[in-house]
Amino acid sequence: MLPGFLARAVQLLLGRQGRSLHLRAAGGATVVLAVVMLIGSWAVVAAEDGARRANLRTYPQALWWSIETATTVGYGDFYPVTLGGRIIAAVVMIVGITTYGMVTAALATWFVGREQQRRHHLARSAEELGEQTAHALHERFDRLERLMAGKGERG
Repeated sequence: MLPGFLARAVQLLLGRQGRSLHLRAAGGATVVLAVVMLIGSWAVVAAEDGARRANLRTYPQALWWSIETATTVGYGDFYPVTLGGRIIAAVVMIVGITTYGMVTAALATWFVGREQQRRHHLARSAEELGEQTAHALHERFDRLERLMAGKGERG
């Protein structure tokens, strides 16, 4: 059940051709982060197994540690003590920081894009209104000229 769910989630995040590049990149980075956190949790438990002063002994502890590490919260309640564990921690940190940076950039791009669309729509509406006003003025001037030309012939 879980692999099918993951496949559908990945397809949903990455599979839409109509989505913008920044949104697909943020979705892809989020998927990579989730995988790195899940695998990194398992790997850090394996790396820390049997180490003196190790405090990452179970997968749930390691999963909590990977969430803390990826989000740069780092409470300090769990931490790796071996070189292998610290290398895994560095990977989780780098992927986490990169992912959150990409998600933040995607949100900012979305907001800026919405504002640009709004401004474009307003500019187009103003342009259309200006064209309509100019057309109405030309019609009035033409009518006035015809009236003036008609009075000039009578007088």
